[in-house]
Amino acid sequence: MDELWPKDEVAASDEATTLLAFLHHQRQFLERKATGISDEQARSQTCPPSDLSLLGIVCHLTDVERGWSQRALAGRAAPPIYYSDDDPEGDFHPPSDITIARAFDRFRLEVGEAEAVYRSMDLDEIERHERGFYSVRWVLVHLIEEYARHLGHADLIRQAIDGQTGE
Repeated sequence: MDELWPKDEVAASDEATTLLAFLHHQRQFLERKATGISDEQARSQTCPPSDLSLLGIVCHLTDVERGWSQRALAGRAAPPIYYSDDDPEGDFHPPSDITIARAFDRFRLEVGEAEAVYRSMDLDEIERHERGFYSVRWVLVHLIEEYARHLGHADLIRQAIDGQTGE
């Protein structure tokens, strides 16, 4: 597990490098939590009354990455992938034809796009989002927080699936 956690390599780094390293490792944790399960297990809602699933969390975080990087920071027209005005919770309730492998393929694609945006901007740059103005720094800290929260959910779901937990 040590290889997944940023330690000495960023302990004395600049702020941007540190934030991006922690975000990178949060993304790795997400993939690790969903490794070795079937599509049926990925869809299972194992912690009632919550209807969260590992697949739903992956789809949600894919749309989160896309929204903050493409729409909020880069100002691009990048419609949501899994949710819509008609189904604002669609990212948590992915379509029946999506597999965990396909969801992670799209996740990795969006993360690659997001990384390019985050690395091209200064932390102090301010961009307009539909809910207000945000600095790149704020977005990166928010993403780390968002992943941390959903990784806690993922731990509970995975433990209910097969007893596995971990970082």
